[in-house]
Amino acid sequence: MPKPDPGVDANLPDPGPAALVPMPIRLVISGHNFFASKAPPERTEFATMKHAFAPVAALLIGVSILFTGQGLQGTLLPVRASLEAFSTVSIGVMGAAYFFGFTLGCLRGGDLVGRVGHVRVFLAMTALGSSAPLVHGLFVSPVAWMLLRMLSGFCFAVLYVVIESWLNERATNENRGMVFSTYVMISLSVLAAGQMMTLLYDPSGLQLFAIASVLVSLGAIPVALSTSPSPEIPHSVEVNLRRLFRISPAAAVGCLATGLANGAFWSLAPVFTQSITPDPSLAAWFMTTAVIGGALSQWPLGYLSDRVGRRKILIAAASIGVGISGVIVLAIDSLTFVSANVAALLWGAVAFPLYAIAVAHANDFAEADDYVMISSGLLLMYGIGAIVGPFAASTIMTWTNAAGLYAYTGIVHLCLAAFVIFRMLRRESAPDETHMAFGDALATAHTASQVYEEEIQHLAEEDD
Repeated sequence: MPKPDPGVDANLPDPGPAALVPMPIRLVISGHNFFASKAPPERTEFATMKHAFAPVAALLIGVSILFTGQGLQGTLLPVRASLEAFSTVSIGVMGAAYFFGFTLGCLRGGDLVGRVGHVRVFLAMTALGSSAPLVHGLFVSPVAWMLLRMLSGFCFAVLYVVIESWLNERATNENRGMVFSTYVMISLSVLAAGQMMTLLYDPSGLQLFAIASVLVSLGAIPVALSTSPSPEIPHSVEVNLRRLFRISPAAAVGCLATGLANGAFWSLAPVFTQSITPDPSLAAWFMTTAVIGGALSQWPLGYLSDRVGRRKILIAAASIGVGISGVIVLAIDSLTFVSANVAALLWGAVAFPLYAIAVAHANDFAEADDYVMISSGLLLMYGIGAIVGPFAASTIMTWTNAAGLYAYTGIVHLCLAAFVIFRMLRRESAPDETHMAFGDALATAHTASQVYEEEIQHLAEEDD
């Protein structure tokens, strides 16, 4: 019999590989403690993560490639349009056309999925979406680009329906917040990476359009080759805006205002940067730092909204947005590369999280069977705002100058803050016990597929 190692206490169990792992961070989601089992905490956490992400790993890989191409063309097109001397209004209408197509895709995508299934729709929309950038490069005209942007908006909205309904079905109540927060962070990261790819080549050439097309096409491969089963065919859910406004007017107006401001930003910020410097690198950095600002502030603002109230955070964030917009307007002639990016970072930090906070606020006042209707209605309100926003902002910029973009967003955020203050005077906050944690609300805040959800997960479980 071999003798025990004298350096090891024979009465102690072998620590194994887990001894190399630092003290774990205890993961508790929706009140479920993932370390409640007898297994070692580290292994339980790993098993939980593997169980959550294994069914959607191929999908998330495809999404990361696909959205990189989307981020590239989203920044490239306004920059190239400015170089081609498109009018500011034409560029604004291009942005409005994208969100018009996006809204149509949200409303009609479920019908397509219902006819042929998730995978076929995903591949078809990817093929159309990858063709659009190349056609942009071949036919340089405002009318053609407006039509192509509408097509792109429709394609990507349907892709969101497929992606997010897929994630929703594979996620459980216990891991839905974790899955969707990961999805959102991946989306934001690769969008930022795509925006920075505009620095690779001269935007006046065809190379960047070709790269965007290739990336969108490559995004289909992991999904096409995945062995994971496709989700069940979803059914449409009625969008009831009247009931939405009865449940939470502040949330409805908040999402409308977010669409008005953010839709204008996505469409016209590259045009704004051209007034500072003709160097297209500023547009890439400006858009990217704004996204980074939104990503960094999402969870802190969400945490604060859980603690001090959603409407207070909406008012505070919108008010800060007014101040930042005012500073940009006043300092437009003295902005440098660095100061412009700092302004973009700060503006994105307060502007981008507003949608998720508004969704969480609406859910605080809702019954469980209203969640799907609320998500679909708020998404539609955002889409309406994003259609109007680029056109309105571009008109103001034509009347004034490039600073008109931030004069416009400042007015939008001011109106939002004023309306939420008005609502606070009319109705008290929801009781703490009815609050949906921000992490759980995030699972619905970015989901176009909610329009087509057959029913939410926990309701299905209650019916069993």
